[in-house]
Amino acid sequence: MTRSAPDSCPGVLRLHQAADGPLARIRLPGGAVRPDQLRTLATAARELGDDHLELTSRGNVQLRRVRDAAALADRLDAAGLLPAPTHERVRNIVASPLSGRVGGRTDVRALVPALDEGLRSSPALAELPGRVLFTLDDGRGDVSGLGGDLGVHAVSDQHYALVLGGRDSGIRLPVADAVEVLLAAAHGFQELRGERWRLHEIEDGPARVAGRLGLEATAEPLELGARHEVPIGWFVQSDDRVALGAGVPLGSLPARTAEFLAAVERPIHVTPWRSLILADLDEWAADQVLRVLAPMGLIFDANSPWLLVTACAGQPGCAKSRTDIRADAAAAIAENRVRPGAPAAPAAGLAARDLLVSGRQHWSGCDRRCGRPRGLVTDVVAEPGGYRRTPPGTAR
Repeated sequence: MTRSAPDSCPGVLRLHQAADGPLARIRLPGGAVRPDQLRTLATAARELGDDHLELTSRGNVQLRRVRDAAALADRLDAAGLLPAPTHERVRNIVASPLSGRVGGRTDVRALVPALDEGLRSSPALAELPGRVLFTLDDGRGDVSGLGGDLGVHAVSDQHYALVLGGRDSGIRLPVADAVEVLLAAAHGFQELRGERWRLHEIEDGPARVAGRLGLEATAEPLELGARHEVPIGWFVQSDDRVALGAGVPLGSLPARTAEFLAAVERPIHVTPWRSLILADLDEWAADQVLRVLAPMGLIFDANSPWLLVTACAGQPGCAKSRTDIRADAAAAIAENRVRPGAPAAPAAGLAARDLLVSGRQHWSGCDRRCGRPRGLVTDVVAEPGGYRRTPPGTAR
């Protein structure tokens, strides 16, 4: 595949002109954000944006309706959220959010800053497309199935599988070599890609990158399928402290709620499922967080229907959308028309008020289906004559 247009993925210094105004995307490698940085983002959202932080499927944050791009860049730079302006759009790193605290074969946390520093220190890698995704999976399989370009997947506490184009290459690496190999793979992709944005768009791309690395497969590749096991609720960490997983309805976090999260003064991670992890709490503090933030709209119940639903931006943010998708999805949840269970049969021409959808689902304002997660999902797509409901495995 050859692209006919340059990569226009937004950042802080190059905004996207959405229908509702300029949009900025702030990269958070590994989804990690310090409390002081979250306060900066919340204040910027209130004073320069639409008063919300929009969480993305790569663990990043977006601000919509940005009124002063220069002021936003200055604030983010001062908070350490813009450490390398030349490389700001290529710092797309997702990592297992609970790694080193709950479960997993190894702790991938230290790989995040090392990989980020390696990317930022290479002038050539500043030219990577803004869509390239690095995945660091601690072996539980939560992020390797997200369709990344370059990644590692722990197979033991001492070795990683090298993931290329979202698939296990069969190559095995010592833990100590992981970052060096990923950076070398990024250089290999950059040299091969031409106008292509993603590794899977290059014919035999993974094999060609592996060849440039001089590495050979030594193991049967693992199956790395998409999963949707959002970490929600109360988790006891390996050090007996508590991590709380919080869902954010449709990924839109009010600035005021973000400020309350920051006030807890504990590590925060934005997950690729548009949720949050608040870590390293004692039990008393965790209980207080639940009492305060649940009534503010954060979701700590893993059975909530909100966790079944994702949606594109819809109107007014997207000019291509046929309706206000998020409002229709929220109304369906409030009216108990989003339910667990087997997907309903295909249907078309459905009015929003009559739409009943079961199971995991993605609502889209047009056929582009932006933001659609991987895996088995019922598509709910707005058409000129109403909504079309398409269960997974059904031809569109």
